[in-house]
Amino acid sequence: MRKASASRTDRMQRSPNYKNGVFQNLSPTPTLAEDASMLKVLKEAVSRPKTVKPAAALPSVNTDLKKLYADEPVIVWFGHSSYLVHVKGFNILVDPVFSGSASPVPVIVKAFAGADAYSVADMPDIDVLLITHNHYDHLDRRTVMELMPKVKAVYTSLGVGDDLECYKIPQEKITELDWWEGVEVRRDIQLTATPARHFSGRGLKRGGTLWSSFVLNIHGYSIFLGGDSGYDFHFRDIGNKYGPFDIAILECGQYNKAWPHIHMMPEETVQASIDLKAKVLFPVHWGKFTLANHPWNEPIMRVVTAAGHQQVKITHPMIGEPIMVNRHYPDKVWWDF
Repeated sequence: MRKASASRTDRMQRSPNYKNGVFQNLSPTPTLAEDASMLKVLKEAVSRPKTVKPAAALPSVNTDLKKLYADEPVIVWFGHSSYLVHVKGFNILVDPVFSGSASPVPVIVKAFAGADAYSVADMPDIDVLLITHNHYDHLDRRTVMELMPKVKAVYTSLGVGDDLECYKIPQEKITELDWWEGVEVRRDIQLTATPARHFSGRGLKRGGTLWSSFVLNIHGYSIFLGGDSGYDFHFRDIGNKYGPFDIAILECGQYNKAWPHIHMMPEETVQASIDLKAKVLFPVHWGKFTLANHPWNEPIMRVVTAAGHQQVKITHPMIGEPIMVNRHYPDKVWWDF
């Protein structure tokens, strides 16, 4: 990452979330648990069990996104944390990764067979490209650069604009937000950056840019866009301030007891949706890449079980299968093969 511009650096340094040269979480958040070691984590990463990948190609639904139109929110998932939110002809694309890999080295962290059913060519015109943070599985250089002719505006966390400008994205297209900052994207469409418990970094330095969740208020609907986050009190605070939500999109995969603070266990995902006062939970951050050692479909099985115990309504579409808020919540068990 190049050195940030003077104006961006000044704004970052004035942020209440920026201390000692890096952005900070609301609670102390070590990357690894006290009893974990980086050496052990690396050893496990090079000797993962076969179950971390599906035994067959993932199924998907072919939806013509360019002809999509609905008066209520429609959400189409593309695996992991990439999805499209559509309302009344307005399209918001979140954290798209269509390059086939979630790594700067293409042969590492490759997408599962069948998980790359959608590409940049399938995307409609994009009113808002939303990037929650700059990790490779959320900000993909190749995808973003190929998307730019379709994109009207980019919204992201404070500091990430520097990464985007490195990709030749015009500064005037980029809006960066600190936690609790909101903007009116268009009449009846507001976007607010809210806290998450995670970290950032595309090189050796961590915390040089902010990571966020986002609250989307669009034509009378409230949607929580979770990004990446470990469990903490911020979910309750967001729920009290902006809830209830019609749907909460929350991570449920790539967890490990070695890093319990930066990603949620599936049971915590369900509790976070309760804290947010969400009417429906949509779990993501699974189903495309292997970033942890759990079986590839364990996250969805655990989160569905926990949601049942807590009486939380949950939806789990196939890749490309539309969710229609207040009308249709796909719940087929499609991952058991």
